[in-house]
Parts: sequence; C-alpha cells; structure tokens
Amino acid sequence: MSRPEPHLSIVRDSADAPALPLTSTELEQVVYEGEVVDEPGTDIEPARRLPARIVGRVVAVQPSPRTVAVARTAVVISQGWHSWLARAWDAATMGVYRRQIKTAEAMGDQAVLAEWVERKERATAQRHARLMDLPQLALGVVKFTGIGLAGVLLILLLLSIAVWATGVGGFTAVWAWIGSVIRLVLGIVAFLWPALMVSLPIVVLAAAWREGRRRGNMPGWLATAADADMDITIDETTIARALGALRIPQITAYLKEGHPLQFLTTARRDGRGTHAVVRLPIGVTADKIGTRRADLATGLYRLAKEVWPTTGSEEGILDLWVADKGALAEGAGPYPLLVEGVVDVFKGVPFGKTLRGDPILAPLMERNTLTGGMPGQGKSSADRVIMLGGNLDPTAELRIWVPDANFDFEAFRPRCSRYVMGAEDEKIEEILWDLRELHAEVQVRGELLVKHQEPAVTRALANAGVGLHPLICLLEEAHVAIQHKEFGEEIAQLLVDIVRLGRKRAIHVIVSTQAPTKDSIPRDVTRNCSNGIAFSVGDHVANDALLGQGAYKAGHRATTLIPGVDRGTALVKGFSGERSDIVQVYFTSLARGNDEVTPIIERGMAEIARRGTGVPGRVRPTPQIEASRDLLDDLDAVMGEEMVPVADLPALLAAHAPRWAPYKTMTGKFLRERLADLGVRVPSTGNRYPVSPELIREALAQRVAGDGDAG
Repeated sequence: MSRPEPHLSIVRDSADAPALPLTSTELEQVVYEGEVVDEPGTDIEPARRLPARIVGRVVAVQPSPRTVAVARTAVVISQGWHSWLARAWDAATMGVYRRQIKTAEAMGDQAVLAEWVERKERATAQRHARLMDLPQLALGVVKFTGIGLAGVLLILLLLSIAVWATGVGGFTAVWAWIGSVIRLVLGIVAFLWPALMVSLPIVVLAAAWREGRRRGNMPGWLATAADADMDITIDETTIARALGALRIPQITAYLKEGHPLQFLTTARRDGRGTHAVVRLPIGVTADKIGTRRADLATGLYRLAKEVWPTTGSEEGILDLWVADKGALAEGAGPYPLLVEGVVDVFKGVPFGKTLRGDPILAPLMERNTLTGGMPGQGKSSADRVIMLGGNLDPTAELRIWVPDANFDFEAFRPRCSRYVMGAEDEKIEEILWDLRELHAEVQVRGELLVKHQEPAVTRALANAGVGLHPLICLLEEAHVAIQHKEFGEEIAQLLVDIVRLGRKRAIHVIVSTQAPTKDSIPRDVTRNCSNGIAFSVGDHVANDALLGQGAYKAGHRATTLIPGVDRGTALVKGFSGERSDIVQVYFTSLARGNDEVTPIIERGMAEIARRGTGVPGRVRPTPQIEASRDLLDDLDAVMGEEMVPVADLPALLAAHAPRWAPYKTMTGKFLRERLADLGVRVPSTGNRYPVSPELIREALAQRVAGDGDAG
C-alpha cells in the first residue's frame, strides 16, 4: 500500500541567517519566519541547506501502513452501513418517488409530475393494503403451523401403531427415535452455536465492506495510488457527477439548486456494462452530451470507446450505455465459424457482437447492403465477414468485383463464379459486362418465380435446382466504378435496377464505398439497401446515406465513432428490431503466417465437393439452345419508339430470349457490326451509338419485300 506523503513547509527570514542541514527522512517540519519557499507536496532534497533562522520545530506525524489499512477498512465498512441504512430509509419513505416529483416540479414538466404523483399514490395504496393484510397473513401462518404440527403428530401416532402392531418394536419406539434425532440436532446446534455467534459478525462486516466498496468513495486523506486503478460503480450518483463535470451551464445550475437528475431508467446491468436513461435539464440536448463523449468518459473513468451516449425518444433524453472497464478490449472475439460449421444464408450470416456482448447476424435474403466509412476503419473486413458466411453455404454463388488493386478478397477467387480485381479500363468494362449479365439474370429469375407461382425465393425453391439458388454479389470500392468517365453511368443504372428488383429473387448485393454521397452512389441504390453498415464517417450526409434519412437527427450517428479508436465498430441498421445497433465486427486475418480466411474458403470448397455439385454458377448446365433466332425481329420486340444506346440492347435481348446463348455474350460493338451487315446504320452520337427503332423496322420491311420479290 502506498504511504500518504507528510505535509512539509519551509519558510526563511533573511539571506544572512545561519545554514541548517535538513533531510527529508527526519519527517520533521521546520518552521521559519519569513516567506514560504516550498509549498506542501514539493519534494525536499536530502541534506539541503537553507540560510535561515529557526523559530520553531513541528514533528510531522505519518501514520504507519497498518494504521492506514485499519482506517481505510473502518471507513469502507461505515460507508457500507450507511448505504444499507440509506436504501432502507429510501424504501420506507418512498424516497425515489419524492425525488422524481421534486425533479419534475423543478423542470416544470406537468405530464411527468402527474405521472410520478400517480405512481406514488398507487405505491402508497399498495403498501397500505399489504399492511392491512398482515393480521390475516399472521393468522394464516398460525393456522398453517398448527395444522402442520397436528399432521406430523398424527403421522407419528400412525407409525407407532404400525410398529407395535407388526411386532417390530414397542409403541413408544418411534417416539424414542424421534427424541434421539431431536437431541442430536440440538447437540449439533449447541456445538456450532459459538462458532456461529463468532462468524456472524464477521460475515456482516464482510458484507458491509463489500457494500462500502461498491457504493462508497475513499476520502482523499486515505486515498492511495492503488485506488487510481480500481473501477468505480456506475450508478445514478456517478453518472450525475460525470455530467456535472462537463460544466454545461444548465446542468451545473440545475445540480447546484439541489435538484436530482431524473432517471427514466435507473442504472442497471446490461450485458457487458450498465445502461441508464436520463432526462436532461431544460436547454440541454442529448446531442450536446454526445459531442463531448471523451469528456464524459473521463468522468466515468472509462475510455471513450467504452461510453456511448445517444439520443433517446426525445431530444432532451440521454440514452447512456457504459461498458465495464476493459470489457470491449477483446472486440467481438474470434469468428465463430473459424474451425467448423456451415451457414444457411436464408437465416443470416455471423457478423459480430453488440456492445452488450450479444452475437448478431447479418440478414441477407430479400435484402441489399450498403457499407461505408472512412478508410482503415473496418469496411472491407466487414464485407469479408459477410462473404465468408456466404462461402459456407454450399448452395450460394459468390461474385466479387474490386475496381482497385486490392488484396483483401484474393482468397475468394477459387470460390467465386465471377471475380474481377483491378482499376484499369478493361477491368471496369469487365465489371460492366458482368453487371449486364446479372441484370439479365434478374429478369430470368423473375420469370421463374412466375412459373413456380412464388412471390419470393424460399429455401425449398433454392434447393430445387431450377436456377434460383442464392446469389451474393459484392462491389467493393463502388464509387471507383460508378464514377468511371466511360462506363460509370451505365454501371450506376444497372446497379439501381439490380438492387431494386433482385432482392426477392435471392440476389443480395453489397455496395461498399468510402464516400456514400449522391455523386458516388445513386440515391436509388441507397434507398433500396435495407441493411446499412456505417463505420466512422465525416458528416451527417454520409451518415444518413448509410443509416437512412433522418438517422442523424434521431441520434443514430456514426459521426461519433472516433477514427482509429473505434476501428472495427460500426452502427448498423436492419439487422435487428432496433433502429440501429452498435456492433463490433468479427475480424478475420489475411496476414501471411496468420491467414484465417483461406482455410475457411477451403472448408467451403470441401463441402461443395462433398456434395458433388461444383462451385455454384461456375459450371452451368447446358442451356436448351433454340434452333435459330432473328436478330431484327427480336430488336423490334424489345425496342419501343425511342432510340436506345447500343450498349443497352444486349441485356434486353438476353432477357427477351434467355435460352439463346449468343445474346448472353453479345457486346455492343459486336451488335453494331452485325447491324451494319444487315444494313442498319448506327451513328456515334454522343459516343452512345443510339439505335433507331425506325431503321430496324425499315430493314425488316425491306427484307420482307425482298422475300416477296424473290418468291
């Protein structure tokens, strides 16, 4: 235990006074006339000489460590007794109701005042009813005891008769045996009674000490360095003191007047921490507290990431969750399917843990996901966790597009039916073609749902092998592809159509970006992503793009996440019944020598091999090929009255004739060349090469006329 420092002051009268040797080990306080040259608490160098004239000497008394320990123990025990008495008095006098009524009166909130007055009256009536029932209860206890004793005596009498009648023993044998048992019990009690009387005070003192440690605070004159490392109890008093330390004028004035803060939900255990809901004084918003999260954490003796103040049901209601000290240090813990296990994507995939420590799943089917946040905060790691879950469902097909030189998803390459990585123009164009193919598949799946008379894909339908298996797609760094000067506009439009129509068709799209703004991500994409994952973002615009319109104003703010400090922590929407959840995301390492991703991919591949189905989407069954199709007839069928860019027509043709293989691989350039062979000129207006439906129909008419002349 650390030793409290003695108080030591030194003064001197004049420079020509005689020198005096002074050592700090003497534990003496030397008193001089004149000015003070050292303040209390300043270290005194051994054998320091000061020219001064001694006018007095006072010995500084320093208690021994044993005395300090006894004093600290006595103070803690007394604080424990005080806590018990205060709680008993509070319960007897309904102190909670009185304080809340006083608070409501001070705040001028008539609705809350009426509510607490009604609660107090109801509690008073219930207590009065219980008191009136006590005589009846006591009479019932007497009756029950009497009946019980009579029953026992009757049983003993019957046993005595039975023993006597069977000749096993005399009539009094049972009573003698019962008497022996009673004497034995009384002997044991008499033997243990002294030990019980000695131990009972010790147990009571130990309980009081424990209560004092939990409720009390050590006085400064007995505090030691070891107390700084001890945790404090997070209760209403601690929270009020921390809020007062923020020095917000309205809170300071409110507490100075002696009004207690109104706790709508008193501080109580909640998972790995403590939860409380506080109505703040008039003029203070919960947002104002949230912006000073780090300052509030210091008052609660916590790290900033261990304190989460959010807005409750009103602007002036603070919803506060405080983690136990060090409880969040381990993050979400290891990925739960690191060694074994498979996934059914229709039930969701493991994603992370809430701050309270509850595991949470990311729902996929009939959903789309938008992930965003500042660089380096865990966005790609979160996407990787979702895709790992999809990998462990052997019926799911994976497609990943990364328009950047990025190693984060290379381990998924053997598991994907489509995988593109790179920022070159040809890579972006490859992504465009894959999205065109996916767009066509959306239409095909819609026709299959109509055929099977189902509004959405179910697990049974997905297992039927009719082409409606789960399809999970990830467009990482989506803003790079969407903002591409040549292909970006079409990529954006394809994404809008896919996320809008694909969700009921077992197609889940993850759109991941650093900057979820209207310029980088189309608004119709953000509006159709019911799952939102927001790591630390810079402003309310990005926050609402990820978490939904109005999220920032409602207090669901990823802007409060601190870059670096809250790495791996995100606000998510759509994962549970809550408007948002704060989640620590599972982390899976890709580092050389600690690669956790590749073994999981290999396990998913092994499960697919065991079933003998092949990687979903990689090897497709041979489609039923039609004998022939007429290109001009099909173009006439899919085109309306307006010109259509040639790049849009292959997807329309593939949707119109899904079993015609040439349309699946057709490019805009090939279609232009083929139309030129058929006599249809496609101009390069605006570099979009619009195809005129009138020219198509003229070509058809000329061909029909030519066939008639030939006949």
